[in-house]
Amino acid sequence: MNAISAVLYRDYRVRRTNPFLLFWDVMAPLAYLVLFGIGYQGLMGRGLTIDGESLLYTTFLAPGMLGLVTFGIAVNTSWGLYMDKDSGIAQEMLTYPFTPRHMLLGKLGFNVLLALFSSTVLLIVAATALDVSLRWEWLPATLVVTVFAQAAMFFIFYVVAIKIHQMDAYNAIVGVMYVLMMFLSSMFYPLSTMPGWFQAVSYLNPITWQVDLLRFGLLGLGTSSTLLMEAAALVAFTLASLVITLRALRPAD
Repeated sequence: MNAISAVLYRDYRVRRTNPFLLFWDVMAPLAYLVLFGIGYQGLMGRGLTIDGESLLYTTFLAPGMLGLVTFGIAVNTSWGLYMDKDSGIAQEMLTYPFTPRHMLLGKLGFNVLLALFSSTVLLIVAATALDVSLRWEWLPATLVVTVFAQAAMFFIFYVVAIKIHQMDAYNAIVGVMYVLMMFLSSMFYPLSTMPGWFQAVSYLNPITWQVDLLRFGLLGLGTSSTLLMEAAALVAFTLASLVITLRALRPAD
């Protein structure tokens, strides 16, 4: 077993033996989809009209919950890394025959695999239990978006975990990021119905880019010009986040 696969396997064992983390990785997005979907769908009655197409709120929400999958996994991994650092386990692991970059790649690999698994479970439940009509022929494209988005979220919260040294500060920063990035996005509502300032801020949010691309892939919603800009922004942001993360690791090499 090489260094990267060893780190990946360790993260798998940690997640498997921690039901709380598994709940937030897999079950929490499903709970949001079912509870918010059914609740708001009943409140809205006929549902939403987007790009001239009427659809149920549960259908609209499903791609947003895929965004929540990648977001939640990155936050949980960041928390685990911070606790390893705080307890001294991370420093002890660096005495093993691998570098911080091996640790980074192993954790990233686990995050991506877990995101693909959780996303698949969510889509199956959405299609079978909630009658969400999806464009399955576009599934490969949605998987590519999920991989890039998971990597971007992972890099962001990885840097937070290794750079913040006080638990109160870490919890405050992650809490603020969690609320603002989740709700200032297109995850739960169409941005066309929001005020101008809200739309301007939301279109700077990587989660909005991811969710909009997923809505196009799974539902066929969105305009080509906006989607192309969001796809380019997501790729550029992921690469920039990788560079920042590698620079953050440099002093530890």
